[in-house]
Amino acid sequence: MVINVGTLEESKELFIGSDLPKDEADQLTSLLREYSDVFAWSYADMPGLDIDIVQHYIPTDPLVPPKKQKQLRYKPELVLAIKEEVDKLLKVNFIKVACYPQWVANIVPVMKKNGKVRVCADYRDMNKASPKDDFPLPHIDVLVDNTAGFNRFSFMDGFLITL
Repeated sequence: MVINVGTLEESKELFIGSDLPKDEADQLTSLLREYSDVFAWSYADMPGLDIDIVQHYIPTDPLVPPKKQKQLRYKPELVLAIKEEVDKLLKVNFIKVACYPQWVANIVPVMKKNGKVRVCADYRDMNKASPKDDFPLPHIDVLVDNTAGFNRFSFMDGFLITL
């Protein structure tokens, strides 16, 4: 079930379980409305992030030569959506232009359920040159098993905007 925790002018939509009893759904909606200022609704809602903490570094094996992927071609309507998303990321300094990079990875557009486009980078070549992580993320089946027996479970998308 979709609920709006914002105003009519500035919609902030969230999804809650449609099988929740009405009184619990009302309580949850009330709680989410009360704390709607806690959520980041856009990249601009996260100013002042310390680069030393959030900047991502990918270690690579110096014996593996850098790889520059061939540029992919996209449908014209998809190019506009990609450009819009990249411009949004550039505007709030989440990404920056790199001149003469050693590694070049294509942008991979991913269609979201709401019809918008999310852009990702194709780091498959770089992943091959990176050492394996000794502490990988847990498998989804482990996460689901660990939530068994609890009344509520929350899936949070790091950046799901329905503007």
